[in-house]
Amino acid sequence: MTDRVKVSIEDHVAVVTLNRPEKHNALDAEMFAALADSGQRLAGDRSVRAVVLEGSGVNFCTGLDTSIFAAGDAVINAAALAPMEGSLANRFQRAAYVWREVPVPVICAISGIAYGGGLQIALGADLRYARADSRLSIMEIKWGIMPDMAITATLCRCMPADRIKELALTGRVIDGTEAFQLGLVTAVHEDPSAAARDTAAEIAGKSPDAIRAIKRLFDTAWHLPDADALRLEAQLQMTLLGGHNQVEAVMSNIEGRAPDFADPEG
Repeated sequence: MTDRVKVSIEDHVAVVTLNRPEKHNALDAEMFAALADSGQRLAGDRSVRAVVLEGSGVNFCTGLDTSIFAAGDAVINAAALAPMEGSLANRFQRAAYVWREVPVPVICAISGIAYGGGLQIALGADLRYARADSRLSIMEIKWGIMPDMAITATLCRCMPADRIKELALTGRVIDGTEAFQLGLVTAVHEDPSAAARDTAAEIAGKSPDAIRAIKRLFDTAWHLPDADALRLEAQLQMTLLGGHNQVEAVMSNIEGRAPDFADPEG
């Protein structure tokens, strides 16, 4: 494994940093693999309660490294576009979709540029914070291709189809303020990284069982028929009621003290 992505964990918060600042964190084959591997490892770490996803340097990610086109069949072929073992996504989609597979909230901090594949990685997160002057684009059409890094499983939850089509068909660059107005980002902050870390720390102080149940509920129930969605609500709630962390949440509030939660069991 290369150092394309750095991961640190402190106080139940994992910080994942795209680490190719000299190339503005552009996506090459090693970056794709490192992102998927990092997300997979965090998905299995029961001590993690929230994840911050950010880029090193001034830009989050400028998108695909054009050297991938030069590599041709050595990188992009039918095998690479087939789903990976144990995932719904292929090797390129997984760099974005893996954050959906992580069972705890993922908060993406966008500074500078998030173009093409970089924006699609951000869309895999549960929350996205951006600077007002950030620049975002579904830019694949510039290269004669279409967005294919799990965007159909992520952006449809945030924006109407006509607005997505307009951005994808034109490759238009928008700033963070317009992205917020369109629903592409969750909030605009002067320092997205600091805001993401603050939110992650707040989440990490809550019951880890409830954190995971809430993410699972909204990710799973979004497109279910009403009867199935309501049934899932009740089923997940029953897994929480009376458990150690639920009782601890109640008692710590009654007693006016900090809670002492246990990591979820495997």
